[in-house]
Amino acid sequence: MEVLRLLKATGLKSERTVRAVMFMNEENGNRGGLKYAELAKAANEKHLAAMESDGGGFTPRGFALETTNPATVARMQQWRSLFAPYGSGDFVAGHGGTDIGPLKDQAKVLIGYDCDSQRYFDIHHTAADTFDKVNRRELELGGASMAALVYLLSKYGL
Repeated sequence: MEVLRLLKATGLKSERTVRAVMFMNEENGNRGGLKYAELAKAANEKHLAAMESDGGGFTPRGFALETTNPATVARMQQWRSLFAPYGSGDFVAGHGGTDIGPLKDQAKVLIGYDCDSQRYFDIHHTAADTFDKVNRRELELGGASMAALVYLLSKYGL
């Protein structure tokens, strides 16, 4: 939702539809992701890309790009220099995410937001897994990184 807020705050107009989807049930059958993909296919929706953030709200490092087309990875890697000064310039072939996985045949690329997850299992699924443990600045940087990538995809496509 922060990505949408930031895009709106800039006043920049998107050239494509940008949608935020809050998936659920990833760890118990992935029913949210499966149902979304099913409904999107039935509605003949076209997805340029799908992005998932499921590795925590830590300092951004970049993005994992899952696609069958190496040219898509190469195209997106051209944007690394725009992200590198902020420490989020890693654009590498990799896993996009479990929730968006069912969209693999419907999107040109599945994108996994990659952050410094060294502290992820210190709190994930523990009694300490509460919102007050989130570093606000790291969370903001992640939102800004994702918003920048969404803008580039919207403006320039693949």
